[in-house]
Amino acid sequence: MKNLSKVILSALMFLVSSLAAGMEVNILSERQEFLLKPFLEQFEKDTGIKANVVYLKKGGLERIQAQPGAIDLVLTVDISNLTKMNSTGLFQKYDSAVIDQNVPENFRDPNGHWTALTARARIIYYSKERVDPSDLSTYEALAEPKFKGRICIRSGYHNYNLALISSLKLSHGNAKTKAWLNGLKANLARKPQGNDRGQVKAIYSGLCDVSIGNTYYMGKMLDNPEQRGWANSVGIFFPNQNDRGTHMNVSGGAIIKTAKNVNEARRLLEFLSGDLAQFMYAQVNHEYPVKPGVQLSGIVKSFGSNQEGIKNGVFKKDKMSLAEIGQKRADAVKMLDEVGFDL
Repeated sequence: MKNLSKVILSALMFLVSSLAAGMEVNILSERQEFLLKPFLEQFEKDTGIKANVVYLKKGGLERIQAQPGAIDLVLTVDISNLTKMNSTGLFQKYDSAVIDQNVPENFRDPNGHWTALTARARIIYYSKERVDPSDLSTYEALAEPKFKGRICIRSGYHNYNLALISSLKLSHGNAKTKAWLNGLKANLARKPQGNDRGQVKAIYSGLCDVSIGNTYYMGKMLDNPEQRGWANSVGIFFPNQNDRGTHMNVSGGAIIKTAKNVNEARRLLEFLSGDLAQFMYAQVNHEYPVKPGVQLSGIVKSFGSNQEGIKNGVFKKDKMSLAEIGQKRADAVKMLDEVGFDL
């Protein structure tokens, strides 16, 4: 009982001292408020550090550069934005053995400037009524003539697709990747538009049979009564299981070089990469934890259940370095321009 009292007293003293010291961390987040809020509330409760957030979908780099010292930490939804910001020298080393232990090497910057916090697979959504999953195999095969007029996709210039295209360039080189883009464009049922959920809705509506999208959108659609019908009309297929594995993208975070609250920013990254936050990411957002061994949500465990070799949501993941993928972003944009993909 005495030991318990000491623990409680120690925690209260820490909280009081933290508040008195005015500990805070200023965050620029590309992630939506409803996705991030539960994590920051838990972080504040656990540490006594006040988390101040600005939510911004676009223009984060310009905002940070225009107000040096105003932002301590940036949270992005994609590897492309992380590497783009890093290339400008915007980040400093997070310098944390905790993060390095929590996050696998291919999900971190080799120089310690950023870390992934969650992962998502970029998979193939297909109509359960009109597509036999045995006809599906790889991203590359979507350029085959049998899919002509059957594919929907969001803009090729969206960061999620840029990362996928960049990974294909690293695997196959410029010529083959450009040929793939031309083939994929020829197979589109409509001009690239909307978001990943919009492609699933298009399959549900009969506008196309196949799309490319992130896994966690399936969880979000199943949680939404108005979109549950869309979700139930499609299956999930994990491409490239017989070679390099399915492409993985990430959300991530980094400490700004001009940060005023470096220690607090580091503690937030450590919290977000730790067991509790990783479990919350999995259960609340239906994302894949980057920390090994953290339990998946029940919905995520069901993904790919009709696909041979996949059980309880376990599949072969592409282990390609995300840092290398991010470095090919400009090449991917150039290829899209040359192909006229969105036109």
